[in-house]
Amino acid sequence: MEITWLGHSAFEIISDNGVKILIDPFISNNPSCNIPVEEIEADVILVTHGHADHFGDSMEIANRTGATLIGNHELSLFFSKEGFDTISLNIGGSIFFRDIKITMLDAKHSSDIDFMEEIVPGGSAASFLITLEKGCKIFHAGDTGLFGDMEKVIGDIYKPDIAMIPIGDKFTMGPFEAAMATKWISPKIVMPTHYNTFPVIEQNPTVFSNFVMQMNPKTLTVILNPGETFNPSKEE
Repeated sequence: MEITWLGHSAFEIISDNGVKILIDPFISNNPSCNIPVEEIEADVILVTHGHADHFGDSMEIANRTGATLIGNHELSLFFSKEGFDTISLNIGGSIFFRDIKITMLDAKHSSDIDFMEEIVPGGSAASFLITLEKGCKIFHAGDTGLFGDMEKVIGDIYKPDIAMIPIGDKFTMGPFEAAMATKWISPKIVMPTHYNTFPVIEQNPTVFSNFVMQMNPKTLTVILNPGETFNPSKEE
């Protein structure tokens, strides 16, 4: 299994059996991503909410690759009307894509589709828990503020092994709150996301890493550069 950070909140996960999973593929207009959108491949694309910097190139990539698009009910209706193969989920629901379990969980954020000439309702923002074929659980928090269910639901019930947490502040948690979320979720590995794409969300990820070390030293913080790939098995 490999995880590549494409910058901002965009990740590519290649599963144990080679399934290509894309999350929030903001590629072509992402100043921190140097990979051409034409080179991005996917079998399934997960979209946490409707904002342009997360919805991104979802439809272009799905049109070229034939990938299935997964989002909340409102996003799924939008994709369906555009002619795409889509699966609708809502908070707490799960589906299997091949042998991978995908669960939609909560996030505290807005979600309207904001890149149309007229803003279109985008349902509720979400996060995703991805359970791979061999049981590794990856949690992508999407855009969110800190909320108690990160501890009582995501941490205590779902128990992710790897978490991707936004640290940019302004529109999401900042480094301290993100470290608190990490403490509550208590993954083996955490990756900071949603920072340094634009000046307004500039952060030093080492500050986040230091907070994590102070609050929960059992969690390893992995700081990637955009385009860099991480293989969790090498840390075992």
